Amino acid sequence: MDRRKFLRILPACAACVAGGGLGVWELKRRSGSDPEPRHLPPAPVDPQRDEGAKTLIPHSEGDHSGHHLQKIKEFDRTYEDDFFLAAEVMPALRSASARVQRAQQLVGHGNFNLLSFEQLLRFGANYSDIGAFPRVELDLLEELFYADAERYGFYGEKVITELTERIPDRSVAKIAGSGHYLLKGDSLAKFTQIRRDVGDSITLTSGVRSIVKQYQLFLRKAVETEGNLSQASRSLAPPGYSFHARGDFDIGKVGYGLRNFTEAFGETVEFRKLIDLGYISIRYTETNPYGVRHEPWHIKIA
Repeated sequence: MDRRKFLRILPACAACVAGGGLGVWELKRRSGSDPEPRHLPPAPVDPQRDEGAKTLIPHSEGDHSGHHLQKIKEFDRTYEDDFFLAAEVMPALRSASARVQRAQQLVGHGNFNLLSFEQLLRFGANYSDIGAFPRVELDLLEELFYADAERYGFYGEKVITELTERIPDRSVAKIAGSGHYLLKGDSLAKFTQIRRDVGDSITLTSGVRSIVKQYQLFLRKAVETEGNLSQASRSLAPPGYSFHARGDFDIGKVGYGLRNFTEAFGETVEFRKLIDLGYISIRYTETNPYGVRHEPWHIKIA
């Protein structure tokens, strides 16, 4: 699919953003092969939104102060300089999130991790259980991808710059018993080494993720936080910024359930064995510069 076919910003959608939502978005389109930035005007601050919550005050670039570290530690709080989606955009957020979730249910959890954006649109158009993406949802997805995430406090590198990027089937290996895939090469070798050195009590809880899988996670979190993109990005990388697309993976303790995605994993025997190995790096440490909560389960590869 030609990317330009779905890189359209409706005047109505732009008016929603300019009228109360995302501040200054940097939207990148392509003419030939060179990206050209386009800026929407900054949205006015609405002090009455969400019953008095202060919004739309952008973070300063590279804010790694004590305030930054406090946000990492207390990531699920709302701060007065958090970025919120406009109230007018929330219906599109909720419906897009539900639609992507339906796509995962249809495709299956494991295969969904590799689904491309083009394939997502095709599934939506061809299966009534999902439904085609209306333009208002598509515009929101595009804006979330092409915006500079530093606007709402995520300071990591953008590792996927093409919305149409695909993960070739030949580049991944399915990990038995996990429902997940790893990129062949460094990722697969590292996980194999960890399993050998730590033992069978270690399991893969998340491997390679396509842009669609990251959308699914981020949209769901944005819905949970009532449109607070800053709070959502403290829990996970926004679409395009996840190193899961470049080889990082998550591990956990067999039988530990959702506690594998909390700091409780850092108290397990398995985690202590990992650190003692000496060859493991954690992407999101307690003082990481990205603005993301501490994730002792997230293994850094790339």
